[in-house]
Formats: sequence, structure tokens, C-alpha cells
Amino acid sequence: MQTGVHRMSAEGSTRAVITALGANLGIATTKFVAFLLTGSSSMLAESIHSVADSSNQALLLIGGKRARRDATEEHPFGYGRERYIYAFIVAIVLFSLGGLFALYEAWHKIRDPHGITAWHWVPIVVLLVAIVLESVALRTAVRESNRSRGRASWVQFVRRSKSPELPVILLEDAGALIGLVFALAGVGLTLITGNGVWDGLGTAAIGVLLTAIAIVLAAEVKSLLIGESASAEQVRLIREAIVASRDVPAVIHMRTMHLGPEELLVAAKVAVDLRDDAREVAQAINDAEERIRRAVPIARLIYLEPDVLRTEE
Repeated sequence: MQTGVHRMSAEGSTRAVITALGANLGIATTKFVAFLLTGSSSMLAESIHSVADSSNQALLLIGGKRARRDATEEHPFGYGRERYIYAFIVAIVLFSLGGLFALYEAWHKIRDPHGITAWHWVPIVVLLVAIVLESVALRTAVRESNRSRGRASWVQFVRRSKSPELPVILLEDAGALIGLVFALAGVGLTLITGNGVWDGLGTAAIGVLLTAIAIVLAAEVKSLLIGESASAEQVRLIREAIVASRDVPAVIHMRTMHLGPEELLVAAKVAVDLRDDAREVAQAINDAEERIRRAVPIARLIYLEPDVLRTEE
């Protein structure tokens, strides 16, 4: 059952990424046309933001494909962590191409403010259409995330998810929607007052928002790159599976680590009966490994070391 859940989660991640990619490519084109017609810095910042988001979603798709490669002699644990590497690159792209560019453009516009003198209605229409499209993309990401989020809050889901794609898409789509509101406010106030400073301030708000999202993403993905353990529930299930037979009375100590979103390494020292011979110990270890795989299907690599349980342990 859990294997099916993880397969659905991976398919949902891909579906959310593709939906966001399609939306952002269309939005980026219309925003850039609006910038060329109006000269609005908010529109330029939003254009670059959508380009950054599109490239990020392409990176996530590439990372997901490369992570599915089979293990090799040089990489015996496989390539599952490649998804984390590409997600980290996404954070860098969002920070540099999105956040820093928007802040630079805002500084330039505030220093030399000028109003929108032509095609006044274009940026408003483009932004309203973009808000609708981004809402659809965000709705898809939320729906797919709810299938694996369980009872966790959204903050907990972003922090604890071992699959980087959905948290990245959620934060990007939410940031894009908020950024569009900032751009709409900046452009709207510029059209009302004729003062281009409002356009620059809207651009600055977009830059700060994207920079903050990029920092959060980088921090969370860095933790995955270093290597995170299984969840508390998974650890409990693994321990219970090991000691489910009298042949293995106790777990002396255990370590777990994610080699990828759907691949878990389990290493443990377990107690065995002193009266058992080598064949009985080997059978007890094999049975324990089989119980672990049934309890937690993503436990792909399992190393159990038999030992004698001492009083202090």
C-alpha cells in the first residue's frame, strides 16, 4: 500500500511541475510583451520571475529523470540524491535570477522614476490573467500535496517532505501569486498617481519576496543533501518489525538515512540469542529484513549486524 502511495506522490509531483511549467511559459511571454509596451519595471521583474520559475521547473524534471538511473559501481547507492542537487540549484536560480535582479531593477526605477505613458490597460490585464493562471497552477500543487501531506501543517510539510519537487512548486507558485499582487499594486498606484516610484516599490517587494523564498528553499534542501533520517513513524515501524520475532529480542542501536525521496538506508545492530548457531542467526537476520521491507517499503538497503545484548545496553 505504501509503495502505491509513493508512486502516486512521484506522479503527482511530476504533474504539478508540468502544470506550473506550462503556466509560467505562457505568463512569461505575456509579461515581457507588456513590459515592452509600457516600460514598467514591475512587469520586467515579473517577466524575469516567470522565466526563472520556468527554468526551475525544467531543472526539477531533469533532476527527477536523472535520479531514476540504476546504481553503478562508482555510485553503488544510486542517484536518488540528484533530485536534491537540482532542487538546490533551483534555489540559487530563484535567488540570483529572480530576487537579486528584481532588487536591482527596483533600485534603478526608484532612482529614475517615470510613469506609464502608453498602453495603460495592458499591464493590468496581463497581471489579472497571470493571477488566474498562477491560481490554477497553485491549486494543482495544493491538490497533489494534500495526497501525501496527511495531517501535517503546510509549514511541517515543506520542512519534513523528503520529495523536493512539491515543496519547491508550492513555494514558487505561492510566491508568484503574491508577487503578482505586489506588481498589480505597484502598477495600479503608478497609473493612478503618475509617479513611477510606486512601480519601483512594487518591484522591490517582489525582489524581497523571491529572496526570502530562495533562502528558505536553500536551507531545507541543504538538510536533505546532508542526509536526513526516516520519519519518527517510520523509525517506530522499523523497530517494531525487527523485534516482532523472538529470534531478535532487541535493537541495540539503529541509524537511518534517505538516499532519495523513495529510498531509505537502514543500518542497525540487533541482539540475537547466544544459543543460536550461525545458520539460525543468519535466518533471523533475513526474516527481520523481510519484515522491515513489508513495514516500510522504501527501506531498500538494509544492513543488520547481530550482536550480544549487554546489560548496560
